[in-house]
Amino acid sequence: MTKSVRKTPSTPLHSVSVAGAVVREDGRLLAIRRADNGAWELPGGVLELAEAPEEGVAREVWEETGIHVDVDKLTGVYKNMTRGVVALVFRCKPSGGTERTSAESTAVDWLTPDEVVERMADVYAVRLLDALDMAGPHVRSHDGKQLLRR
Repeated sequence: MTKSVRKTPSTPLHSVSVAGAVVREDGRLLAIRRADNGAWELPGGVLELAEAPEEGVAREVWEETGIHVDVDKLTGVYKNMTRGVVALVFRCKPSGGTERTSAESTAVDWLTPDEVVERMADVYAVRLLDALDMAGPHVRSHDGKQLLRR
């Protein structure tokens, strides 16, 4: 006899997204300015159901920036406690392509770590900065605007 799993109202629902912390040899980091809100962020998006995380991050980076990447390693797990979104961030190396915008991005740029801090909200800047720190992966929570301290 097979048991069926039924979702109850108390079953938490989460969305899983992936993002690429793409680091060039000169230490610059790939970023996009989002078309929907004008904010600077890492390229990324929702992981598709039948997609491995590494495949999803490579797809998302290419779709939003025109850059092909080799996915290196997981550098952080970030949860938006307000929206129930869990983001997996992977350090990547560019492997080809040409920068271009997309329907989801109005600008694509290679930023220094200082420019990341200047242009991005803390909850997104930390994801790129964590990717430069080889001590990860890091696990952090935020409310969509600021990091939550444990």
